[in-house]
Amino acid sequence: MSQPQEVPIRDESIRLGQLLKLAGVVQDGAMARMVIENGEVTVDGETVMRRGVQVRPGSVVKYADADLLVTTAQ
Repeated sequence: MSQPQEVPIRDESIRLGQLLKLAGVVQDGAMARMVIENGEVTVDGETVMRRGVQVRPGSVVKYADADLLVTTAQ
């Protein structure tokens, strides 16, 4: 199993759709919405179907072959 890609955020949380764009795993907000609504994204092991869900540092987001670890920006 590979190490997750760290994605630092400036605030205490970020919306799931924004995180996927920030990490570069989707091209735009429309694609983020589609993959989330299709049930292709999990947060801490649970499938999430709403792109407005707030994700916080320490959370692990999985989509396709990407494992993303949300961290706090320095």
